[in-house]
Formats: sequence, C-alpha cells, structure tokens
Amino acid sequence: MRIPTSAALAALGGALVLGLTVAPAAQAAPASADCTTDAFGIAGKYGEFVLGDDVHSPDAEGAVAVGGNADFRGGFSVGNELTAAQVDALPGRASLVVRGDLLNGGSATVVMKGNAVVGGEIKDRALEMHNGTFEKKADLIDFEGEFTKLRAYSDALAGESATSGAEVKLDGNRLTLTGTDKDRNVFTVPAAQLEKAKEVFVKVPAGATTIVNVTGQAYDMATAGTTGFFLSGGQDFVLDDKSQSAADGAVRAKLLWNFPNATKIVKNSQAAWPGSVLAPHAHLELGTAAPVNGSVWVASLHGSGGAETHHFPFTGCLPEVPGTPGTPSPSTTPSGTPSSTPPATATPSASVPPSGSATPSGTPSGTPTPGAPAPSASPSEPGEGDLATTGSSNMIPITVGGALVVAAGASMVVIARRRKRA
Repeated sequence: MRIPTSAALAALGGALVLGLTVAPAAQAAPASADCTTDAFGIAGKYGEFVLGDDVHSPDAEGAVAVGGNADFRGGFSVGNELTAAQVDALPGRASLVVRGDLLNGGSATVVMKGNAVVGGEIKDRALEMHNGTFEKKADLIDFEGEFTKLRAYSDALAGESATSGAEVKLDGNRLTLTGTDKDRNVFTVPAAQLEKAKEVFVKVPAGATTIVNVTGQAYDMATAGTTGFFLSGGQDFVLDDKSQSAADGAVRAKLLWNFPNATKIVKNSQAAWPGSVLAPHAHLELGTAAPVNGSVWVASLHGSGGAETHHFPFTGCLPEVPGTPGTPSPSTTPSGTPSSTPPATATPSASVPPSGSATPSGTPSGTPTPGAPAPSASPSEPGEGDLATTGSSNMIPITVGGALVVAAGASMVVIARRRKRA
C-alpha cells in the first residue's frame, strides 16, 4: 500500500494539533479550595458550646454542650430543630451534653431529638427524653481541648487582614459594613465603635463568608441600645429575625462575629443578633428577650425569656490556615464560670431508667474553669511539590507522547518516499 506524502504530513499535523489541544486542558486543572466549612470541629456541631456554666431558659433549638453546670430551672428544651443527619453527626448522638450537674428545679428539661449525656447529678426532676437515650458520662467531650483550639483559631482569624474594598462607616448612630468580595469579606471593628450603633447594617454578596473581628475586652450592646441588625445580600436591607432574613438566610448563615479578647459580652434584649458568635474567653449575657440567630461558642452563658439560641448553624468557608495566631491574655475571669475541674471519668451510681426519663444519682466532683489562654498555634505551611499546582506535571507524558507521534509520522513519510522511488 502506497501512502502519499501529503497524507503522512496531514497525519503528522493532526497529531501536533491534538498535542497542542490536550496540553492547555491539563494546565487548567482546578486548584484545591483554600477554606473549610468545618473549621470549628466538634464545637461547630452545637448551637451552644460552653466551657463553664450555662444558665438558660426556655430553650435552644439546636444542640447544647456544657462543660460546667447546666442550670435550667426555668424549664428548657433542646434540639427541636435538628435534622436526623445533624443528630447523627453529634458525638454519641448527644444533643445535650452536661459535664457537671444538671439543675431542673420544678421544671422539665426536655430533649426533643437525640441523646443526653450528663456527668454529674441530675437534681430535682428527671430528664424527659422524646426519642433518645440517657447516659451518665463525664468525658464524652474534651472541653478544655476544644476551647484551646477555639481560642487559637479566634486569635488567628483576628489576624486576618481586612478584605480589599471592605468599608466600615459610622454615620450618626448607624454603622454600615460593606464588602464586595464574592467569597470572603473580613472587617475589623473596635467594640467602642460598635457600641455607638443603634442600628447595624451588613451588606455583602449573598453566599459570601463574612468575618467581623471585634476588638476590645468587652462589648455591651444593651448600653448601646442597639435595636436591630439589617442584612443585605446585594438587594434591599432586611431586619433580621427568625422568620425573615436577607437572601433567604444566606448572609446570616455565613456571618461570624469574632471576639478574640473579650471577657464579657452583653446582648440587648431588644435586638435579634444574626450570625454566630465566637468569644471563647467571654461570659455571654443574652438578656431576657430576642434571640441569637446562629451558634455561640463562649466561656459561660446566661439568658432567659425570649433570649434563645435559634438553630441557624454557621456554614461559612473559613481559612484552613489563617495568619500566625498569638494568644490573647484576658485580664479577668468571665463571670458565672465554675471553679473546679471534674474527673476525666465518672462512675455511674445508678442504672439508667427506662426510655422516656432519666433519674441518675451521684455526687459530681466539681465543674471546670476556663483554663489559661491557649498557647500560640503556628499554622503549618502547605506542602510544595515541584509541579503540584501548575498542571506542568501533566505536560511530561504529553510531551513524550507528542515526540512519539512526531517520530511515527516522520517514519511514514520516509517509507512513502522510498516506495515511490522503487
């Protein structure tokens, strides 16, 4: 069979075109994401995650974990808004974890979904379990370990530079935070400035993660008289509440208020507070009305009446390795926190009652104190392969393959010419 020179050259040209077509595709391979939606680990699965005492009524819609004593004597319910998948993701499927004592008084503590784990004594009245079980156990969660991580991460987030274009503007008693980055917007606001605001406006692209780093040892929203938080995902501002929020809740779900140094935070009972609150050194005073529409991670907590925590988990995408963290050194101990540490394990002194109630007895060995500030954490540097992020590593097999194609094409041309001469 005779192969015309023109056909061989056409084949060779086609092979070269194929090689040039494949190479850019290999280079265009997407890079891995530089953020995580699970930055807070175990703590992030709980709507209230408290190192010390939690004195609260009447309910928390999400899961609650308390490292000290839980005083729910005004009546309390837990976990009503959790999904089945969210319950399954909790340690031991426990939507209520109390390492110390659980005080009920004459009121009921009702666990709507999931299990309950209590390390100390349940006083005055049994737990009411709707579809879970009770266990007496003090070491389900390592609260000190989790708060060490929360403190380091809070400090690291505070070290993040403000996003390009992020604007903080105080106009009279109206404070407006405006960000334009579609992925992440970082603001730094002194607590003294935030306290001047009767109304707070946050405008960012819907779906973007928003970090508001609040500096200072204390933040008193009640003294400021703040009456509302208004959010916008690019459209009109919406006064946030449980039944309404901007962009169908997309802004609120990814809004984080970070207080790396605060030891006390007071929420105004006239204002629902949208977003999640990370204040690992602080006592949080919720007041007597208006909810936090998000999660809270604090050293101790007190609230009653309508001052609930609503189940709007934080879903923002935070840096996996933020800036180099230091360790804040608060000068005071948050009020309302316990002063002793329970043992690592607890020995049950009574058998678990039938499903529907829990009446363990036993003497707790004390409750924890928020420990000293966490040691500085040094972010690890990502590994650097020679060609890991450029796509160039894929060019090696393509180049070799291209050379083989070229050689084959040239051979076909030589063979064709020899046969023609013969």
